[in-house]
Amino acid sequence: MREAIPTTHPALRHCVALLRLHLARPSLAIAKQLHARALRTGVPPSHPLLAKHLLFHLAALCAPEPPLRYAVAVLSRLLSDGPDPFSLNTVLRIAASSPRPRVALALHRRRLTPPDTHTYPPLLQACARLLALRQGECLHAEATKNGLAALVFVQNSLVHLYGACGLFESAHKVFDEIPVLERNLVSWNSMLNGFAANGRPNEVLTVFQEILGVDFVPDGFTIVSVLTACAEIGALALGRRVHMYAHKVGLVDNSHVTNALIDLYAKCGSVDDARRMFEEMGLARTVVSWTSLIVGLAVNGFGKEALELFSVMEREKLVPTEITMVGVLYACSHCGLVDDGFRYFNRMKEDYDIAPRIEHLGCMVDLLGRAGRVEQAYDYIITMPLEPNAVVWRTLLGACAMHKKLDLGKVAWAQLVELDPGHSGDYVLLSNLYAAVGMWADVHLLRKTMVKNRVRKNPGHSLVELRNSVYEFVMGDRSHPESEQIYQMLSDITERLRREGYIPHTSNVLADIEEEEKESALNYHSERLAIAFALLKSLPGIPIRIIKNLRMCGDCHVAVKLISNVYDREIIVRDRSRFHHFKGGACSCKDYW
Repeated sequence: MREAIPTTHPALRHCVALLRLHLARPSLAIAKQLHARALRTGVPPSHPLLAKHLLFHLAALCAPEPPLRYAVAVLSRLLSDGPDPFSLNTVLRIAASSPRPRVALALHRRRLTPPDTHTYPPLLQACARLLALRQGECLHAEATKNGLAALVFVQNSLVHLYGACGLFESAHKVFDEIPVLERNLVSWNSMLNGFAANGRPNEVLTVFQEILGVDFVPDGFTIVSVLTACAEIGALALGRRVHMYAHKVGLVDNSHVTNALIDLYAKCGSVDDARRMFEEMGLARTVVSWTSLIVGLAVNGFGKEALELFSVMEREKLVPTEITMVGVLYACSHCGLVDDGFRYFNRMKEDYDIAPRIEHLGCMVDLLGRAGRVEQAYDYIITMPLEPNAVVWRTLLGACAMHKKLDLGKVAWAQLVELDPGHSGDYVLLSNLYAAVGMWADVHLLRKTMVKNRVRKNPGHSLVELRNSVYEFVMGDRSHPESEQIYQMLSDITERLRREGYIPHTSNVLADIEEEEKESALNYHSERLAIAFALLKSLPGIPIRIIKNLRMCGDCHVAVKLISNVYDREIIVRDRSRFHHFKGGACSCKDYW
């Protein structure tokens, strides 16, 4: 028999009672002490009751790295007669949340005990963390065969797995199979996270409306997902309503929610609100809070303020993360602070022992490229300690297009063809470079190549939010029911700008067409249509917020500066890489972007 002493043995009962007593504040040191005491008093290492409570105590630890090796050692003592399902499932839970989730899958492959109702959730969690879709699908099939796939906590884990692996449609299919009355908050949050992780913000907001309709009280995870979705599409008004809801249900003091609010307001261009949320956190601020505001200030064009905030963070003795340093380098890049950028980059390793990742190196390439030091940026790529990826070479190609460096642009293009063939943005950048130097034959040849290779360019579009609705416009768009009034407003804007001395910068139209056609093309860019619509429909003095999926062209930048002055409106444009805050005829980027 594997039990050398009965479960009523005083020493065993005493150790089990103490393990239970310390569950409220579990400790690895206490667990080891009690384990040693039990062994010294004659309790065998393979006693199932001792192992069960010991493993349960280890699973309750909130340490950054769960004691997986110790848990597996405890489990191995039970293998002579086979561990009970509870002990095995507990170790699976510990492994799934540890830095080595593969251990959970390896244990399952040994078939130590038949799987039960609590076996599959930790295994599916391990697959989600590893993005091991094939293994997750096999577990799904196995759970179905064993009659366990219809359990709500298994289905929740499947929704999470498919969402994490990018199969949001499969995630939604599993979610729909959960009976409405059996869905719990984990079900809804898993579906929200699946859509959020796959860039489907509109679906996130739709699911949130459904949650409210079935009378569920959202938790912090729910609110964070919804705020993230609002930030993604720039839905500031809707984000404010979610903020009010979070305040109503008592979640606004949750640090994760507050950090998400800082991110929301920063990504919607409402920097003052982001600062206010940061100040209201007080002592509850974490490194994530500081990082969110630093990055938010940087992308909104307030690079010097971002660097000042970083200095305050350092004085508070807080240690920056890798993401914090990306924000700092981004601030330097978009303000043209080349020397400061290199100084901060060097301090990463010297002061904080942060090894530069490819994101940091990419920021340095961007820093040099924007400043016109394209040759130096190329030399930096060639000598960088990590293998440059497609994003780094794409950054160089963008700098070449901006500064008309044809030879280096061809070098970057050759690398991109190898690393990421068929990326539409690369074709556009090379086409812009050819057009900038007047090589129209090459522009036409490249466009034919795009058609031949079935490469489709993402069309430019702009979003504007008015009265809790988001409207989308594309260049030359006439699909809006009030299109006639919008174009009349656009005509009035153009006439008023001309009286202010505006002359279209037709060099920004990278097409071989007549000058008059170029002027017309500029007037109908998507952000101008969105601004015209907003001027028609919004009250005087209300800021206009635009989200554009491409980089703003130089002519639109000049035009919007004048519009902000002529119509006395603050206009905030978030383009592909940053924010532009237009007010009184000036822009926060100071014409450097």
